[in-house]
Amino acid sequence: MARSKSSHRWLKEHFADPYVKRAQAEGWRSRAVFKLEELIERDDLLQPGMTVVDLGAAPGGWSQMVRDRLGDRGRVIGLDILPMQGIAGVDFIEGDFREESVLATLEQTLDGTPVDLVLSDMAPNMSGMTAVDQPRAMHLAELAEAFAAEHLRPGGAYLTKLFHGPGFDDYVRRLRAAYQRVSIRKPKASRARSPEVYALATGKR
Repeated sequence: MARSKSSHRWLKEHFADPYVKRAQAEGWRSRAVFKLEELIERDDLLQPGMTVVDLGAAPGGWSQMVRDRLGDRGRVIGLDILPMQGIAGVDFIEGDFREESVLATLEQTLDGTPVDLVLSDMAPNMSGMTAVDQPRAMHLAELAEAFAAEHLRPGGAYLTKLFHGPGFDDYVRRLRAAYQRVSIRKPKASRARSPEVYALATGKR
């Protein structure tokens, strides 16, 4: 099947992207690692020995970077509906985060270990229709929020992808009530045209 003009434009832009080129050169699985890199360095999010849960982990760039930064100390658990090639030192669960059985598997994997940091780069498959995409994105963000509320230790941190639109302001207000500090970040590696931002909530109450 022939690609559309928009697909050709996207591919041309993608392979010309300096972050894509840098990720390939440095052996990272995706350009998204540079979003996380900026956030963890700016806010000093990672410390040796931490337990980190990465929601929406595939293709594995964030889990890869966290594992690299933690070295031999700490634990990383990734989860995604898509398959992911294994990463040494990362426990991966393949499944739909919206399903209770998958959440139960994640909880069993944790085995009562309190979580220091929850990362969520989850996003739905975008249709291009805001009225459809925004509720789906907010639903995933709400599931991640609930997981963090239940499993993060007091003082822990939560980083999640959000999209501006209905539900955004209410979501941020809830985070401000549940955490000591909430910041909205737009990493340099996040494409300017994208409505995505990241909410960083630290100091879980």
